[in-house]
Amino acid sequence: MSHHLDSPAARQDPRLDITDLFVFRGEQGTVLVTNHSHSIAGEDIPRGLHPEGRYEFKIDGDGDAVEDVTYRFLFEAQDATANQAYQVRRLNGREAGDALGAGTLIAEGSTGLSTDLVGGGRAWVGKAGDPFWIDPDVLQAVGHAFQDGTAIDLSGWDSTKASNVFAGHSVYSIVLELPDEELEPVAGAGGRLAVWAVASLATDAGGWRPINRAGLPMLHPLFAQFDEALGDQLNENGPSEDSQLYGKTVMDKVAGVVRANGSAEDPEGYARSVASRILPNVLPYSIGTQASYGFAGWNGRTLTDDVSSVMFSLASNTPVAMGITRQSVTSQPSPGFPYVPSAV
Repeated sequence: MSHHLDSPAARQDPRLDITDLFVFRGEQGTVLVTNHSHSIAGEDIPRGLHPEGRYEFKIDGDGDAVEDVTYRFLFEAQDATANQAYQVRRLNGREAGDALGAGTLIAEGSTGLSTDLVGGGRAWVGKAGDPFWIDPDVLQAVGHAFQDGTAIDLSGWDSTKASNVFAGHSVYSIVLELPDEELEPVAGAGGRLAVWAVASLATDAGGWRPINRAGLPMLHPLFAQFDEALGDQLNENGPSEDSQLYGKTVMDKVAGVVRANGSAEDPEGYARSVASRILPNVLPYSIGTQASYGFAGWNGRTLTDDVSSVMFSLASNTPVAMGITRQSVTSQPSPGFPYVPSAV
């Protein structure tokens, strides 16, 4: 579970849960994808995108972990055919972080259909297959280790019997493809961007309550899988505050597991290096490059990267394998727009 139902607030309405964030090179530019409303939560609850919510891609180019541009999706209620009309708005500069900013309307569309953006680019929103995979026994073993400060215990696990808990499940994807010339003025040196996503819910007082935030994959399963309070807290602030708010927690949890594993001579020093790498919680990507989230480095994230093995191994300083591969996904991603797997 990269972010699947990762906090009490997200579980209250899975339409506002961000299960995953992906950033990669597409046919026409940089592609941003978030998945929501996972079917594992049950089919007897509302599906799709919340008509009183908003879904945002946030992009920073100057390295301060504060958004320089925001792309906001707003949805209407489902019609008789379960489709939803939506708007896409772009917010620049200081307005990008303004919860009440209106931005500029750049597209109007409906779920299931491709929509062109004003000035170039395109969007697609609809039901899709979940491309993520993980074995539940490995997931729980890792979560317990980081909660309890123990070694990761997989002694009773048989890798030949590993299974993908998300096989055959569906999500609702938001796909946004942006031309390079739109993002280049925002980017830092080398076309570098930092990306994160936020799902929020309208409040009775006229404001917005953040429900879920996603940047790097697997942080919630590592550090908050069995800590409900922390699971909610990680969604309540912007990434520029992450190091101050959660740095010590991350370091303590990493040091505990590394010490129990005996995998570093200086567990505290190793924990500091991990915390400095994963906080602030933003996904880095360089415009125009091939995305890859692997052991050698992080540059965006494709729909098929094995992020669980990467993050579990990094945090524990011990190799952790899933026993399964991307072939365990029921429906594979498409090479063409909108790229996400077909729903099964």
